[in-house]
Amino acid sequence: MKILVTGGWGQLGWDCREVFAKHEVLALDLPNLDITEAASVDGVLNLWKPDVLVNCAAYTAVDRAESDVAKAWRVNREGPALLASRAKAYGIFLVHVSTDYVFDGRRPVPQPYVETDTPNPVSVYGKSKLAGEREILEKDPRHAILRTAWLYGSHGYNFLKTILRRAVNEPQKGLRVVSDQCGTPTWSRRLAHQILAVVEADAAGLFHASGEGHCSWYDFAKEFITLMKIDCDVRPCTTADYPTPTVRPANSILENANLKKAGLNLMKDWHEDLAEYVQRYREALLAEVRS
Repeated sequence: MKILVTGGWGQLGWDCREVFAKHEVLALDLPNLDITEAASVDGVLNLWKPDVLVNCAAYTAVDRAESDVAKAWRVNREGPALLASRAKAYGIFLVHVSTDYVFDGRRPVPQPYVETDTPNPVSVYGKSKLAGEREILEKDPRHAILRTAWLYGSHGYNFLKTILRRAVNEPQKGLRVVSDQCGTPTWSRRLAHQILAVVEADAAGLFHASGEGHCSWYDFAKEFITLMKIDCDVRPCTTADYPTPTVRPANSILENANLKKAGLNLMKDWHEDLAEYVQRYREALLAEVRS
């Protein structure tokens, strides 16, 4: 099977390249492939002729999107729309990665969101990602959309690396982390395995694909710093104490209902994945944040 991964040098795309290795994989990113430009997409598809296209490319700068609206919509809506139209024309199975931000997060914790819940995004990022989902479904419902949340991995930037950098380089200051936003941490490598399972099963539809269980950002940071064996005080704070340009969902808990119904759910409890992540990458993470 030939699999094309867009956004191939990002956090998730990087892991997809490794996890998909038993197949023939081509992972591309800017400037070699721009998902918003028809000539760029057609050039790659005509030359390589993939069976599957896994779209990991996205505008993910959540706060910046509030002022960079046009670019967020171009990448998150127009890009998926173009990929979906080309996938239909070329007979390619498209797998698209979306987000918990399509929900407003107002549901009481710990009640999760399932695939049949009505989206109601409250940020530019969330609205643009939902628009991308709808473009794909309108072009051809025989594709797969996987919504995930609180993604972390070994490559690129993420919440855990930010926390670690502060804890290692300025331990005397301690860390204050929001405790009134809850979600489902998801290891990008685990998600890559989940995507591959969906691809190999040729499973079309809308799926939630996040870690099992839930926690607050504070809980997540506290456990990570403990596992990393870093001596740094981690204290809780509220969303009001840490204002951002974007309204973030207070509840980002996703339930992988459709994956379980299809017998495809590979996602593990977030504690288990975080422990394996630290065991696998601890030294590399420390070297990165100290450089």
